[in-house]
Amino acid sequence: MKKTRMIFWVVTGLLAAMLGIGSVYDAISAPEAVEHVTRIGYPAYIVPFVGVAKILGLIAILVPGYPRLKEWAYAGIFYDLFGAFYSHIAFGDGPEMWAGFIIGFAMLFTSYIYYHKLQRQTFATA
Repeated sequence: MKKTRMIFWVVTGLLAAMLGIGSVYDAISAPEAVEHVTRIGYPAYIVPFVGVAKILGLIAILVPGYPRLKEWAYAGIFYDLFGAFYSHIAFGDGPEMWAGFIIGFAMLFTSYIYYHKLQRQTFATA
């Protein structure tokens, strides 16, 4: 159980750091974040909304308990990543842009899988 917990927290921490930094820039409507989103055709007013939503999702994943909220948070972050990935592909960004998304998906899936492993182990020992 110790190994499972360690893997979960390391991967989830990296995921939170990777998405959290960008989310803060989105939430405060930093010029770079607004330019990045409007460059691919989205309106500027969506930037702070998505930033705050990602921050709340990451908080839900990091805070212990609230399993149903965590499921929704994982789903929301998946949809955010998938939508951004699709938008960049549709806009014509090449494979050099895809690496960040692939790493993000890998960390998200690993965090989700290990969250459920931890849940099973916790209930098995209780």
